[in-house]
Amino acid sequence: MSGKVIKVSGPLVVAAGMQDANMSDVVRVGPRRLIGEILTMKGDTASIQVYEETSGLGPGAEVETTGGPLSVELGPGMIEGIYDGIQRPLNKIMEKTGHCITRGIQVPPLDEEKKWDFTPVLQVGAQVTGGDVLGTVPETSVVLHKIMVPPNLSGTVTKIAEQGSYTIRQTVAVVKDGAGMEHELTMTQKWPVRVGRPYERKYPPKRPLCSGQRIIDTLFPIAKGGTAAVPGPFGSGKTVVQHQLAKWSDVDIVVYIGCGERGNEMTDVLREFPELKDPRTGESLMKRTVLIANTSDMPVAAREASVYTGITIAEYFRDMGYDVAVIADSTSRWAEALREMSGRLEEMPGEEGYPAYLASRLAQFYERAGSVECIGSDERRGSLTAVGAVSPPGGDLSEPVSQATMRIVKVFWALDSALAYKRHFPAINWLNSYSLYLDSLRPWFNENLGAAFMDNRGKAMGILQNEASLNEIVQLVGKDSLSPADQLTLETARMIREDFLQQNAFLDVDSYSSYDRQEKLLGLILDYDRLCRDAIAKSAQAKKLFAIPAREKIGRAKSVPADQYAEAYTALAAEIKDEIAAVTAQGGED
Repeated sequence: MSGKVIKVSGPLVVAAGMQDANMSDVVRVGPRRLIGEILTMKGDTASIQVYEETSGLGPGAEVETTGGPLSVELGPGMIEGIYDGIQRPLNKIMEKTGHCITRGIQVPPLDEEKKWDFTPVLQVGAQVTGGDVLGTVPETSVVLHKIMVPPNLSGTVTKIAEQGSYTIRQTVAVVKDGAGMEHELTMTQKWPVRVGRPYERKYPPKRPLCSGQRIIDTLFPIAKGGTAAVPGPFGSGKTVVQHQLAKWSDVDIVVYIGCGERGNEMTDVLREFPELKDPRTGESLMKRTVLIANTSDMPVAAREASVYTGITIAEYFRDMGYDVAVIADSTSRWAEALREMSGRLEEMPGEEGYPAYLASRLAQFYERAGSVECIGSDERRGSLTAVGAVSPPGGDLSEPVSQATMRIVKVFWALDSALAYKRHFPAINWLNSYSLYLDSLRPWFNENLGAAFMDNRGKAMGILQNEASLNEIVQLVGKDSLSPADQLTLETARMIREDFLQQNAFLDVDSYSSYDRQEKLLGLILDYDRLCRDAIAKSAQAKKLFAIPAREKIGRAKSVPADQYAEAYTALAAEIKDEIAAVTAQGGED
């Protein structure tokens, strides 16, 4: 059944004669068979968002429904893949068409000819339910792909393939359901992108996601299965922070969504990731990464679909029992796509022209994160962590996308362009950021790092907040008029900022910092602060305490090689103690 185009308005096409179609159906439009999705139905008239350029399309062109919603194909071959917003493989399209994507091109998202080594884990006669693992495929050297029974199917295995090499289109198992129907299962399954994949139950997040970034892990940690936003104005380092998270986070799979990003930034990602070494495996980072590249010059409607495509792929790997991170850069440009389509649909605009349903759409995305027990007979736990960048115009956090995001996410890393201009990276402002996971993560920190870690975190935050209030006094009366104790607060705050929070991405030893190293380094700085306070109380001169040789060594402590830091920090702690004791013995002498 096909209809006819009666109106074209940019990416929005209105077609009549679509009475047999349904909401959210994928359609093919015009002689080039452009791909689109039905947004609204009114009588037999459908409003369609087209995911490709519509120039040259006019009234009278045929519109044909496929009868199904926008779905992704899930199976071996996705890792190391580079897709656009509707899961078209960009590298395969380039091989076919060159550097420009031809409109209406149809390329299967997964390689249909490549053979994969399938190893069955079940036998004929086994009772299976949705989510049960039929067999495994080594997709890359670091990811074991589990071939699962589709979520909505259960029954008895009547046939299963022997160990060997198969394409994704070959049948690897046959399952007979309760009604006696036999279902031939291949290595792939399809899933609609706007529907969350099912799970058994959701758990409260209790384990931190170690990113290797000290300001994140120590001051504003995110839990595995948590949600975070990285808001900041242009040039404040949102993409830098997200790249660091993608490189260093202790997750099994990373899904990076470049949603409306500048083309040159996406090019940097595509060039960098294959060359980066994964610190966990020593292999290329691409061996556990899926990239979705939907740059700002691509059709705007596909940008709206890209975040759903990315999170559906992430949920599929979560269902295998993996820890997955979804990094969306940026949700503001996704919201702009929503605003454009809403305007063309002539819907009543909300604040700043965004549609009234902006907050609920953002919530639909972030609520798909979580730490879950996967469906299936065997116990598997997986997690999906969602991190979204927000690009408020002019850095104004009172605009609708930032405000709606802040109501949903539990971690807020507020970027500050003033810090970025000072070359302080990550440029996260410690006074404006927060994490609501501190209480739920406290038992993990106490068990693995000791109770002192969270105490030290509280002390460090207190010192940084005191510094902010003291700086106002310093601007009025000068630093020398402060008491020695207040001068020490400023000195310790400077050490926390420069020697602890600031990291150098060009030095591997400093680009990533383990939890143990973070705990010891912060402990050194706060021990120095505590010993100096005791010394000042005994009339020691503050200037002499700030000038001890060990103070400079603390500044260089973060560049000590990873296999030597434990001994070096222990030795440095003893030096600090001895040198401060020597200054204290001199008392107030010049």
